[in-house]
Amino acid sequence: MPSQEIDNKDTPNTEVKPKTRTVFYVSDATAITAETLSNSVLAQFRGLAYSRYRMPFINTLEKAKQAAMRINEKGKETGVRPIVFSTLVASDLASTFNEYCNAFVIELFRAIVGPLERELGIPSDHSVGKSHEIGDQERYNKRIEAINYTLSHDDGQTNRGLEEADVILVGVSRCGKTPTSLYLAMQYGIKAANYPLIPEDFERGELPHALQGIKKKVFGLSIRPERLSVIRNERRPFSEYASIENCRYETREAEMMMNRENIPFLSSTTKSIEEISATILQKLKIKADPHIRL
Repeated sequence: MPSQEIDNKDTPNTEVKPKTRTVFYVSDATAITAETLSNSVLAQFRGLAYSRYRMPFINTLEKAKQAAMRINEKGKETGVRPIVFSTLVASDLASTFNEYCNAFVIELFRAIVGPLERELGIPSDHSVGKSHEIGDQERYNKRIEAINYTLSHDDGQTNRGLEEADVILVGVSRCGKTPTSLYLAMQYGIKAANYPLIPEDFERGELPHALQGIKKKVFGLSIRPERLSVIRNERRPFSEYASIENCRYETREAEMMMNRENIPFLSSTTKSIEEISATILQKLKIKADPHIRL
């Protein structure tokens, strides 16, 4: 719905900047499922800031109690009730955690499993770690192989084996290549390399030589210069590398190169890793295994 501008000089500006909310992801396993699902939900509420904490492997009653107490302490510290996304499956773990936790708790599995039990007419197993079982060894091996490949091909560390990649992400330094590559590997078992574009590439006016024979695997990431400058200043403050002028130059040249080379690309400025990854899989027609999860 479009916003409406109200011209009322007598109306005071009472807008209050919202407080940062603390968010916890609690799980009997890695908590990645809880984090992924909840991030998609939280993305629907724009303008809010979050401090996020992952609490994995809460698989005993004592750990459940300790996790709840830690969350309570954070609530007292901030003065605002924490938000908890939980994927605790076992009823005794969930009950103990809920008993001690003074937070707004959303039980992701229970919100889905209960209605499904009624619809299917059978009870679920309620087994700890069930959502993370490895269906078969081949899928597990594929995931581990993809993660190892991606780590060894991060930031152009080596040109060896680039032809084995499912996708090669290119873009200027700090535009989001590494987290996207790791997400593709961890969530989908995709072998994702990433390769930085540097000023020497712009001076030559062409892709790095190592990528020229495998352009069909290449996908580009860009970013707004203003955002890039902020990110780089966190790493190397007041440097030429982080200056807005240099960031404008690099992003402009990188996008011009991608257009010349007919490389599909998108801006990571306002997109989540999930959105970026989904676009990459669609554009390059990569068949991902949706059953591979950490």
